[in-house]
Amino acid sequence: MAFPKLNAIAFWLNPPAGLLLVASFFFGGSQSGWTAYPPLSLITAPIAQTLWILAIVLVGTSSILGSLNFVVTILNMKVPSMKWDQLPLFCWAILATSVLALVSTPVLAAGLILLLFDINFGTSFFKPEAGGNVVLYQHLFWFYSHPAVYLMILPVFGVMSEVIPVHARKPIFGYKAIAYSSLAICLVGLVVWVHHMFTSGTPGWMRMFFTISTLIVAVPTGVKIFGWVATLWKGKIRYTSAMLFAIGLLSMFVFGGIGGVTLGTTPFDIHVHDTYYVVGHFHYVLFGGSVFGIYSGIYHWFPKMTGRMLNEKWGKVHFVLTFFGTHLTFLPMHVLGLKGMPRRVAMYDPQFASINQLCTLGAFLLAISVIPFTINIIQSWRQGAIAGDNPWNALTLEWTTSSPPIIENWEVLPVVTHGPYDYGTTDYHRADGLLDIVHRA
Repeated sequence: MAFPKLNAIAFWLNPPAGLLLVASFFFGGSQSGWTAYPPLSLITAPIAQTLWILAIVLVGTSSILGSLNFVVTILNMKVPSMKWDQLPLFCWAILATSVLALVSTPVLAAGLILLLFDINFGTSFFKPEAGGNVVLYQHLFWFYSHPAVYLMILPVFGVMSEVIPVHARKPIFGYKAIAYSSLAICLVGLVVWVHHMFTSGTPGWMRMFFTISTLIVAVPTGVKIFGWVATLWKGKIRYTSAMLFAIGLLSMFVFGGIGGVTLGTTPFDIHVHDTYYVVGHFHYVLFGGSVFGIYSGIYHWFPKMTGRMLNEKWGKVHFVLTFFGTHLTFLPMHVLGLKGMPRRVAMYDPQFASINQLCTLGAFLLAISVIPFTINIIQSWRQGAIAGDNPWNALTLEWTTSSPPIIENWEVLPVVTHGPYDYGTTDYHRADGLLDIVHRA
């Protein structure tokens, strides 16, 4: 990292944030939900709400510092011999994520600080009876909180772009398009937040503008999906656990994306707003997207981190349980939403009981799916098969160092001689079967 001390500060801001969050429960908890909409947040459990706000501001500050560190690291500490079109797509994704966090997070922090002032110091930024504007808070909140979805999914997109070419043994299709689409998502993702507010008295012209911008953000996402599918096409696919979770993510995210397109159109969104249709869509994107991508990345990089291989049989059991559990949990929620079941309601009408029971079975299946994963991690870390430096025959730089890597990764600065995804296009194998993508001075 470019600034190790800054990285340490960013890390150590999180424990006190957690303590503040826990402390808020002893004063009644934040009873206004995760959005903290006024006026409810102004009149319920003021001490708890204040502690909650301070916790979120600390976490946001940590995010800002960490993002700044990532941006400077990627821009200034790239290996001199590595051209920009040789930069791993994961780094492009992290760069876009960090820029997005730097732009959007301070806006949420500003809104929460104004809310803090209203609660404790008698100001009236969001008090309608004193001339304040509650809708203004919604704008400040969602300007960050929708990009937060991209903050969670963009790094996973980077993982997908690393896992698929390696396990399909093909060059990534459309490297530049995938790299620039991350930046496009970062840009367009900043102008879509009002689709969360179509029922908040939003004027017609604003609804139209943000409907269009919301549909446009699907374009760079579609570019990525097309690139990944084209990479899989006629590839020599190895159905490892990492690859299975990556393919599972593709199916989940496409389905969730279709739901997102429907919710981005004003008439349909008004019809299903605050129903379980939104819950189903959101979890297909973030659980079926982010969590599947995290699992894929763990199975892919676990050998590099620990020097040992994860058990593939346990990995496939884990995938099957997670895949079917996800569909069984969240697919029926779309039906519940279309039938009118509201979200954030503890009790529901008997007509929704049977579908909710399916969702409950799926949730239990997801809980069970964690068991083989946990067993696999513990057993493999202790006594798994020795991985070697590069068990996947991958081409990116991290696979040219030892497993686990030494401090600073290499004894001398490496020199890049090939692209990160040049499978099948160059003679990159040495006689001993390892990869020759760098020459050490």
